[in-house]
Amino acid sequence: MPVVRPAGAADHAVLERLWLMFRHDMSEFQGGLPNPDGTFRSDRLTAAFTDPDRLAYIVTDDDHPAGLAIVRGLAAPTRVLNSFFVVRGLRRRGGGLAAVREVVERHPGTWEVAFQDANTGAVRFWRRVATALAGQRWTEERRAVPGRPELPPDVWISFAVPAATS
Repeated sequence: MPVVRPAGAADHAVLERLWLMFRHDMSEFQGGLPNPDGTFRSDRLTAAFTDPDRLAYIVTDDDHPAGLAIVRGLAAPTRVLNSFFVVRGLRRRGGGLAAVREVVERHPGTWEVAFQDANTGAVRFWRRVATALAGQRWTEERRAVPGRPELPPDVWISFAVPAATS
């Protein structure tokens, strides 16, 4: 199973590489081509290292980088799993669910995550995650993408994760 830990400054270069893979995957559903230098827009990743209300996590498997998670709204009543990615070699083996569980359990409370209807793998994954973490106590709604009227609405799933009991 994967190991999830908060990312530090020493992890930044690895997360930048994982970010490229994540954004490449997402370009199929959100549009957008790489920048002229071959990178993708990375303001969310940068903010995870500079904004005290955000936190980046690195996912590893046998000491190999295997994914990332970015949480925003750490001080808010509702946290948002702003970005989540696991490499294809870890998918469909329970690693993604285990990584999400570890991230959200570190920050008990209400959570939201967005994805696109066209991303059928994400649709199945996030509904399975919500059910695994909250049973049938989760909701789903469609919301317009801010500043991107040409895109279909995002799907938002909301659920709550209780604090661990000792």
